[in-house]
Amino acid sequence: MAAVKIPRRLATLGRRLPVALYLATLAGLTLAWVVVVAACLLPLPARLAETDAVEIRWDDGGLAHVLLAPDGRWRVAVAPEEVDPRYLKSLIRLEDRRFYAHPGVDPVAIARSALINLRRGEVVTGASTLTMQLVRLLEPRPRTLRSKLVEAFRAAQLELRLSKRGVLRQYLRFLPFGGNVEGIEAAAWSYFGHGADVLAPSEIATLLAVPQGPGSRAPSPAHRQRLTQARDG
Repeated sequence: MAAVKIPRRLATLGRRLPVALYLATLAGLTLAWVVVVAACLLPLPARLAETDAVEIRWDDGGLAHVLLAPDGRWRVAVAPEEVDPRYLKSLIRLEDRRFYAHPGVDPVAIARSALINLRRGEVVTGASTLTMQLVRLLEPRPRTLRSKLVEAFRAAQLELRLSKRGVLRQYLRFLPFGGNVEGIEAAAWSYFGHGADVLAPSEIATLLAVPQGPGSRAPSPAHRQRLTQARDG
C-alpha cells in the first residue's frame, strides 16, 4: 500500500497548531489572572459605602418617620431573605435567568443576544446581567463599547468580592423607583404602605415595571396609563 504524502503546508500547520493553542491558552490564563488581581486590589464603587436612610417605626412595626440619607434619598438596605420570594423569583426570571450560574458576565446571553440582533438587523435585546445593571446604577456611564468593557470588569469584580447574596442585596438597595425613592423596601413603603416581605401579585408587577422607566412609571395620576400598560402588558 502506497504511503499517503501529506502536503508540506498541512504538515507545517499541524506542527504550528499545538503551539498556537498553547500560546492562546497561556494568554487567556494571564489575562484572567490580571483581571482577578485587579478586581481584588482596586476599590469597589464608592456608592456601596453611602449611608442609608433611617426609618423610625411604631411599636407595631408601622412606619412613623423617615430620616433621609445624606444624599436626600429614601434608600434602605434589605436582605434578600426579607423580600417576598415570589418577587425575587420574578425578578431573576425577567432580568437575568442565569444569575446564579454566571460570574457577572454571561457569555451564553451575549451569544444569544448577538444572534437575535443579527437576525433582526437591529438591536432588539441586550445581554446585561443583573450584576452589570447594578454597576450602571452605582457608576452611570455613556452607552459606549468602552463603558461596556468597564461594566464587565466591574461586574466580575463585584462577583469576586461579594457573594451572589451580596450582589442581590445591593441591587435591591439601589434599584430606582422614581423621585428620591431607591430600593425595594423604600418603594414598598412609599407605594403600598408596608414592607417588601409580603407582596400582592399586583404589587409585584408594579415593582418589576417601575425601575425600567422610573421617570414615567412611578405611581402617580400622571403616570397611571404608562404604568398600567407596562405592568399588565
